[in-house]
Amino acid sequence: MLSKNQIKSITRLKQKKYRYQQGFFVVEGIKTIKELLESNLVLHALYTTESFNIDAKDEIIISEGELKRISFLSTPNKALAVFKIPKPKTIRTDKLIVALDAVRDPGNLGTIIRLCDWFGVDELVCSKETVDCYNPKVIQATMGSITRVNISYVELDVFLKECGLPVYGAFMEGEVVYTKSLPDTGILVMGNEANGISKAVEAALTDKVSIPRFGDLQVTESLNVATATAVLLSEFKRRVY
Repeated sequence: MLSKNQIKSITRLKQKKYRYQQGFFVVEGIKTIKELLESNLVLHALYTTESFNIDAKDEIIISEGELKRISFLSTPNKALAVFKIPKPKTIRTDKLIVALDAVRDPGNLGTIIRLCDWFGVDELVCSKETVDCYNPKVIQATMGSITRVNISYVELDVFLKECGLPVYGAFMEGEVVYTKSLPDTGILVMGNEANGISKAVEAALTDKVSIPRFGDLQVTESLNVATATAVLLSEFKRRVY
């Protein structure tokens, strides 16, 4: 049976400050947990209503009622795992990098992490204003892709100015991406859902690219940031396929 302290310690991990105080994050759902167990991430504890047949000291069998008390989901999915937050890695600059400027929505970040995984982008660089990648909703949306993408949080404008790479920012008024010459090494910057790319980050760009609108009325205001990332990554990667 879970103690009150155990329940409090787990449920606190919904908040960023406690995740980094304790050094842990939560993963829910059997499929995603199994993917993370096969990665280099370190398991701290696994709370489950049915055995995963792993090391007994890491696996704690609990009731469905107990799982509901510690779960962040409205309908808990049989298991919840607590993993250690890994130490930051060096950012590799020899391939295409995606950078995010204050992307706030957990679902958008999780989807962009999956897109990076799909398109073979190993490095995702985020401004410090971007939502935490260990937010439970982000983890849920990545569907395990977080294990295959190196995610770093930096002072983005400084990083872009110092990296020595061509930096492409997504703008409504940028050059049409389909007609622009694109490199296989560089940085693609995507901006905030409401305000786009900030002035400080814009000053570090070398190019601006856009996705043209094909609708007859031309009144659609903008694309969702994750959708736009998918279109732009597809075009960058098509050139080197």
